[in-house]
Amino acid sequence: MTTQSPPTERNATGDYRRVGVEIEFAGLPPRTTAELIHRLFGGQLEASSPHRLWVHNTQWGDFRIELDSQYAHPDERIMHPSTSDDSEWERVRKEFHGRIRELIGDVATGLVPTEIVCPPTPWNALGALDNLFHVLREHGAKGTDASLLYGFGLHLNPELPSLSVDTILAHIRAYLLLATWLRDQIQVDITREVLPHANPFPYDYSSLVLAPDYAPNLPTLIDDYLHYNPTRNRELDLLPLFAFVAPEHPHPLLSGPLVQPRPTFHYRLPNAQLSDPCWGVVSEWNRWLAVERLAANPKVLKQRSITYLAQHHASRWAQGCKALRRWVLGS
Repeated sequence: MTTQSPPTERNATGDYRRVGVEIEFAGLPPRTTAELIHRLFGGQLEASSPHRLWVHNTQWGDFRIELDSQYAHPDERIMHPSTSDDSEWERVRKEFHGRIRELIGDVATGLVPTEIVCPPTPWNALGALDNLFHVLREHGAKGTDASLLYGFGLHLNPELPSLSVDTILAHIRAYLLLATWLRDQIQVDITREVLPHANPFPYDYSSLVLAPDYAPNLPTLIDDYLHYNPTRNRELDLLPLFAFVAPEHPHPLLSGPLVQPRPTFHYRLPNAQLSDPCWGVVSEWNRWLAVERLAANPKVLKQRSITYLAQHHASRWAQGCKALRRWVLGS
């Protein structure tokens, strides 16, 4: 599949915009996965713990491969405390802790997914990651559709064309308008619909942001988002972006250990369809570009926002009238 071009191909420094990619799957342990990545992309293979490995210094940077459970990995606060203690007791404590976490990982292998966090990759090189997915598939990796228990996802972290408030707002608006279409196109797996990780935005937030007179500055945009979305579990998670552009913001969500500041969106909606040989990063990137194209067309974006609000207002008014009628008639 051909990788389609975004409306803005390069970032402010003139480089091709990059896309971070994360994928979860079953059927392959981290060690085997890391060896396949090393064989495909070169670099240096390193195990920082038995169930967390790295492939360093590839063409685009470092791959991280791990069991997707914090309990399978040593706690850095124990292994590397802020105060130094070279006592025999501390050495034994660290060794015991590391061994327990290793055993937890051994037991969890096969029950929790393996996750690959790819280095930020230029959008025009995403086809190389599809090659990786093909290799994973050949070696038995299983995606979302392999079991009802597999609520696995593919996350895209596209670098923004600009960090201006107008650019951010335009993309949020475009996403809100296309969210239902994206869900229909992706056919989000029922298990992932039940799990809370990629919840849709509330209507009250959509109606605020899509209003023609909504013209916030950056602090207001961030505060409004946090008021209506005090969670990481949104289909388009903006916390990493807002933590990057507003590092001094006092909200605890923006400084939490699970939020990594970066100049990207965190798009969590796609399934990990590894069982489908026609599926890959490129197909999901091409689908995402519908958002970018709408965001880049202010006239159409404004008109579609007005239409969306009018339709939803009419729908809510009709529902209210029906409820009132049932109450009056006692039925």
